[in-house]
Amino acid sequence: MRKVAIFAKKHDPRCQGVADDLINWLEERGCRPLVEAHLARHIGYHQGTTAENIREQAELVVVLGGDGTLISVARLFSGREVPIVGVNLGSLGFLTEVTVEELYPVLELCLKGHPHVSERMMLEVSVRREGREIEKHHVLNDIVINKGALARIIDLETKVNGHPLTTYRADGLIISTPTGSTGYSLSAGGPIIHPQMSCIVITPICPHTLTNRPIVVSDASNVSITVASSYDEKVYLTLDGQVGFELMEKDSVDVRAALKTTALVMSRSRDYYEVLRTKLKWGGQ
Repeated sequence: MRKVAIFAKKHDPRCQGVADDLINWLEERGCRPLVEAHLARHIGYHQGTTAENIREQAELVVVLGGDGTLISVARLFSGREVPIVGVNLGSLGFLTEVTVEELYPVLELCLKGHPHVSERMMLEVSVRREGREIEKHHVLNDIVINKGALARIIDLETKVNGHPLTTYRADGLIISTPTGSTGYSLSAGGPIIHPQMSCIVITPICPHTLTNRPIVVSDASNVSITVASSYDEKVYLTLDGQVGFELMEKDSVDVRAALKTTALVMSRSRDYYEVLRTKLKWGGQ
């Protein structure tokens, strides 16, 4: 692994300092840092390149920042399965669990070909309008269908493998991966799923029918949601909380497990349950 991509929160001075040190550390070991152009300008690095070039060349990726930054990078590398090291410069993240102090020992193992990798399931999402596919994306965390106005609900006709599940009358619907189960889905009452599992979580947002509960289905499932009625309100599809667009009535959103996964490099000094205890402030040891 000699071509190492570096992404960071460009306006965070902590990220800029760590990025400078990381570039020097990599060059001293004969590696070629691949620095995204906008970040390169912020830190005064003269060899910045485009995200597209980095996607094609990188053998290892380092992300400096929080979970949101890592999620956007994971979508960029969707399909390539390049190991991604998420470095959290603030509080411990669910995805960015490597600390700055652990960064270089973790990188030493990666450069020697011994990364501690967790393969994370992704979702493939396609949107069909009048029988024609108009959008197709991959997400690491979740997709959310919700309404624009607070006072109305929407009807979302939901099927699993072509079989009717229910028509949710709700503020919206969250379809998440196990990795995304600790995000918006958890806030909406969904279950915590261990990230090594392979399944899809369907969580309604404030359902009108109280018996509409979150449900976990197999990763072999094809979940189809049709906007049955929006009561003239705008309905939006949001991908990983970062990319979104408006849906029209009768649009269909099809969700299935993606063929490729995201490879996250994890810390060897803690396990997933320690991350849960820390992030959720559970009192037990």
